Amino acid sequence: MRIVVLSDTHAPRFWKSCPPRVADRLRSADRILHAGDVCTADVLDELSAYAPVSVVLGNNDGPDVAAWGAPETLELELAGVRVAMIHDAGAAAGRVRRMRRRFPEADLVVYGHSHIPMDLTEDGLRIFNPGSPTDKRRQPHGTLGVLELGDGRIVSAHILPVTG
Repeated sequence: MRIVVLSDTHAPRFWKSCPPRVADRLRSADRILHAGDVCTADVLDELSAYAPVSVVLGNNDGPDVAAWGAPETLELELAGVRVAMIHDAGAAAGRVRRMRRRFPEADLVVYGHSHIPMDLTEDGLRIFNPGSPTDKRRQPHGTLGVLELGDGRIVSAHILPVTG
């Protein structure tokens, strides 16, 4: 199963419509995970044209994103992998331990908020922040994540540049 992971798209300020290099990745997605700060539900409608979307609320998301179906946290199983999602995973110090306590059954925690791409495995838990495809802040590129899941394991995980 191919999962495209997004966060912090910040429409309409930064996401006017799906950037072409993001769309290229979405075309092969079986599922899209969005870790919050969508900012307008129109983005979720746009993403849904590519693949089913699971999303959590970010601190900049309004009632329309919540009404679309975004909870504060989400736990789901994809291809046998237990995935948890949250927008803000807190400070870097102690993050893995904190996420393990919050989601004791998870194999993978997807989060956003910082706009800083992160792929870290520690004590049997993988935490994954795709960064932002549109609001790179102090990062060299806008990014997204691509996960390959199968048979109850994370086959591969990549954070890919999509904007200069």
